[in-house]
Order: sequence, then C-alpha cells, then structure tokens
Amino acid sequence: MPQSRPAGLLAIYPHITSRDRLLLQLLDDHQVLTTDQIHRMLFLARRTCQIRLGELAALDLLDRFRFARAGGGSQPWHWTLGHQGHRFQAAAHNRPEPTVRASRQIVHRLSANPHLTHLLTANEFFVRLTAHARQHPEPRLDRWWSESMTTKQFRTITADGHGLWSVADTTVGFFLEADTGTEPLSRVVAKLDRYAQLIRRGGPRYPVLFWLGSEQREEHLHRLLRGRRGDVPVATATHTSHPAEAVWLPVGATGRVRLAELPADHGQPVADNPNYDDDGIFVL
Repeated sequence: MPQSRPAGLLAIYPHITSRDRLLLQLLDDHQVLTTDQIHRMLFLARRTCQIRLGELAALDLLDRFRFARAGGGSQPWHWTLGHQGHRFQAAAHNRPEPTVRASRQIVHRLSANPHLTHLLTANEFFVRLTAHARQHPEPRLDRWWSESMTTKQFRTITADGHGLWSVADTTVGFFLEADTGTEPLSRVVAKLDRYAQLIRRGGPRYPVLFWLGSEQREEHLHRLLRGRRGDVPVATATHTSHPAEAVWLPVGATGRVRLAELPADHGQPVADNPNYDDDGIFVL
C-alpha cells in the first residue's frame, strides 16, 4: 500500500493559490527575494502583497529575515521558503522529504551568506525584466536560470544567471555578470575565456552583460575590453538603469541599445547545448 503524504501538508493545500505556487517556485529556484521584489513581480498593491506574505509565513510556507541598517532602522524583509514550502516543492518535484532541521539550516546559511547582496543584485536584474514584461504587451522573459542552473546546463561557465528575452518575434539570449565591485576588473575580464570556450564547442554566442555599480567602473571596464578579441559579445550598463531599455553599451560602440537589439546566436544543435532537444529543435 503506498505511503500517504503527511497530513499537515495536505491541510495547507486548499490555502495555496496559483500565484502562491509561482512564488514558491521562484524562491525554490532563486533562494531569496525581498518584499519589494515580490510586489513588483506578482502583486498590484503593496499592502496586499504584505498581507499575503504574512499569511504564507503563518502557514510556514515562507520564512523571512532582515538586518539592521547602518544608519538606524531595518532593511526590508528577505523572504525564502519555510519548512512547509520546502516540503511542498519537494513533493512537486519528486525530491526527498526535507526534515525541519534541514529546512532551518537552509535559512540560517542563506541569512549568513557573505554573497547575499550579490545574489539579491542578480535577482533584481531579472525582477526588473519580469515586472517590465508584466506591464507591457510584447516583451517576455522566456527563461530565467539561476547561477546553479546555468552552470548545470552549460557546464563550463559560471554566470550569475542566464535568460531569454523576447520582444515580438525576436528572442535574445544573454548571460548576466552582476558586478558589486568586490573583484578586480582584470579578474572580471578573465571570465570571458570560458564563454569563448563555450562558443567554440558549438554553444550559444550570447552577449555577456556586465551590470555594474557605477559609471566609473563601467568606463574602466571598457578600457580593459577594447584591446580584447571580439569572439565574445559584451555589453555593459549600471545598476541605476533599467535592463529592458536602451542602456546597453556594446564594447567598441558609441551608442546604447535595448536588450532586444543585442546580437545573439543560439548556437549549434550539439549534445551539450541545452537550447536544442534531441531532434535539434530550438526549445525555450
């Protein structure tokens, strides 16, 4: 006789809406989002968002943490999966049932992660695209892969994220490098070697988007990139700009273009290119 699911989780099911499911999947994929990020992606009214997040936390589907601001007050709430949320996602994806201790450890490690700001910055890039697509009829974010998923699918690169952005009949792929200013620019530039290897193996020739914290750092990066071979397309913008707009400055160019206007080649239908299925058909 098959083993039944724990009654505690089944009792929660009638309270979970389709929007809740989407939020649980987003947090499963991308670990952490702030209240503001969730509001912009999924809700119209901020108060409605806050109330619903509180209800999901009361059901233990979500957990949250925040830190004190340096000048006083508190930072925004950071939301992640609670124990029941981890159980729900495990059931949805046929993964082993997590223990309470394992779920709590995930939250504790995430809250203490020294790269939390970097993770939130990378997520913010995709949140802005998602919110933009929600407000406009033509654009679509067809793919949002986290760093771990991108590494798993493309193997040799370690981008902070990968996406497919479509406007009308144009689909542009890209790799995101969300820069927070903690690495020397020489090390940032060296990352392009792995993208070049991916292209040589028949993988996609997508632009690498360096999203930088200041105009000064952007200018310095362009100086380093001007003498480099152009086998990997590169474009830059700053955190203050909206990634869907005409803010991207390709290396060697004098004007900025929209994300949808950047050149992108989806690569060849080779075995390790996840853009194609076994029959060589492009898949989103």
